[in-house]
Amino acid sequence: MKLVVGISGASGAIYGVRVLEELRKKGVETHLIISKWGRVTIERETSYSAEGVKALASFCYEEDEMTAPISSGSFRCDGMIVSPCSMKTLAGIAHGLGEDLLTRAADVNIKEQRKLVLMVRETPFSPIHLGNMLKLSRIGVVILPPVPAFYTAPETLDDIINQAVGKALEQFGIDTDFYKRWDP
Repeated sequence: MKLVVGISGASGAIYGVRVLEELRKKGVETHLIISKWGRVTIERETSYSAEGVKALASFCYEEDEMTAPISSGSFRCDGMIVSPCSMKTLAGIAHGLGEDLLTRAADVNIKEQRKLVLMVRETPFSPIHLGNMLKLSRIGVVILPPVPAFYTAPETLDDIINQAVGKALEQFGIDTDFYKRWDP
């Protein structure tokens, strides 16, 4: 399996880090783009450096590297996940701007009808945010905000993070040991 992973500047950079850690454990080839603000958020919110996060990926690209293989529909992959996905990135994807590699790669996945999962991070959602999410959802993009599932009785922040990441990876048929299902 081969996935493109984007980390934008929204709060919740740990979700993207955990996605990469789990995909690495599963032997999935990853192609990573970290936005300029994604780098800042990684270093402010986590104990990781941007370089340390890049080391988790199979391949890394700069956001202005528009000649990267993932910018073309001829690049074969199984889909893309943006974790976390800022409202700026969401808007760029929803309107097909492709002004940087992250939004261009998402646009490519849409046009090639591949799975695209956006772990959107913002609260509250404005009518503009909701409109952009609805527009993308109607064409098959999975809008997956990392909302905690309390039926799992989380005890730590890691439990909450892992549950959301497990749910996101399940969209690609990837099972994790930490994704707990409802079991009454």
